[in-house]
Amino acid sequence: MKLHPLILKLFLIASILVVSTASWAGDKTQQLQAKINALVAEELGVINRQMGVVINLAGRQRMLTQKMSKEILLIYHAIDVEKNRTNLAGSALMFAKTLKGLINGDKSLHLNPTHDKDILEQMNVVSALWLGFSKNVLPVIKGRKVDLPYIERVAKENLPLLREMNKAVYMYEKAAGSDLNDLAAVVNLSGRQRMLTQKMAKEYLLIAAHVREKENRENLEKTIALFDRTLKGLRDGDPSQGLSKTTEPLVLKQLAVVDKLWQKYKLALLSMDLSDAGLRKIAQMNMPLLKEMNAAVKMYEVLSDNG
Repeated sequence: MKLHPLILKLFLIASILVVSTASWAGDKTQQLQAKINALVAEELGVINRQMGVVINLAGRQRMLTQKMSKEILLIYHAIDVEKNRTNLAGSALMFAKTLKGLINGDKSLHLNPTHDKDILEQMNVVSALWLGFSKNVLPVIKGRKVDLPYIERVAKENLPLLREMNKAVYMYEKAAGSDLNDLAAVVNLSGRQRMLTQKMAKEYLLIAAHVREKENRENLEKTIALFDRTLKGLRDGDPSQGLSKTTEPLVLKQLAVVDKLWQKYKLALLSMDLSDAGLRKIAQMNMPLLKEMNAAVKMYEVLSDNG
């Protein structure tokens, strides 16, 4: 595992101190070593908390790409238009603020600046894509009419942004290494579930709009299957996804809440009721599932704090 620079510095100091005190009495050397160990443990705890927050918020960015797309589609379908313009503005503001915070740091988000060269290069790719995609978002917030060509463009341009943000999340997970005691993958994949709640709604609304209908039906089936598989993996473990069985009672209770909402949402998605009432049902059901899945992610983040 590549040592975090701060931890490496502490170990170097510790080595020098131990060597320089080799002639001390045994108990004094042990006391010094204990202090060094406590300092290293404290700094590891800080890094663990930081990486848990970073993976969570970077993962949330994936969700926001799909939530913004969904909100534009809801406006196209004339569902709660003004409410969804407001929601879209909030989603865009959160994405922009978090993107800046991931790169430069943001105390209000508990984010330190990113210094890893490779991750910064990837985040610059994400920033460039966001600059392009935001040109689809901002006019709608300001009241632009959303027509079929517009949502066809949104349908095309949201996916590169999602894909490149997803790459960044996995880079953050890799950077965390084993510091999170294998919880980095759990925070990542539980966070991905939030994105999938919005991606399914987006795909459903695209089908209703007859935008690449066959492709989006296939995509929806795959997204449903991935959410199902990952939820079961979070609960019971799934080595192929790098997931260990969840044993924390409060998290298991929260996953049960998620599963109850998911079973109802899945039935609604599979019904393929593309009437106005059917679309409104999907619009209503996806947000409670997102909220409860987000609560589970925060629990995993807290576990990473204590890792």
